[in-house]
Amino acid sequence: METAKVTWKGAEEFDAVMPSGNLIHFDGDGKSNKGPSMTETLLGALGACTAVDVVSIIRKKRQKLVGLEILVSGEKAPEPPRVWTKIEMVYRITGEVEEKAARDAVELSKNKYCSVSAMLEKTAKISYRVEIVKG
Repeated sequence: METAKVTWKGAEEFDAVMPSGNLIHFDGDGKSNKGPSMTETLLGALGACTAVDVVSIIRKKRQKLVGLEILVSGEKAPEPPRVWTKIEMVYRITGEVEEKAARDAVELSKNKYCSVSAMLEKTAKISYRVEIVKG
């Protein structure tokens, strides 16, 4: 079993030592803005999770990937628990990448490989679009 250790640092700030040993400083109320909120880290985790998959799949398809940027935007439920209910993702893929290869990579990530996406889809409708920038 993997374990994270969370320590209160005062106000609504917490340090979390992840199972990997890496530290994240959370700011629960966002007033001091000394770290991300817990829920906003999920948007970043989703982007990073799918990015790993997309890069790997596109490379396996022998496409000339130069860059990848993913914009992850979300809306929360108005009442507690304020879970993500709608997430929109924009994949900006740079290089000589065929549109079909890019779309296939994103679909495989979303539907098969990305565990963060699988978890968030329990509460949020996740949509995406792919933009290819030649270069």
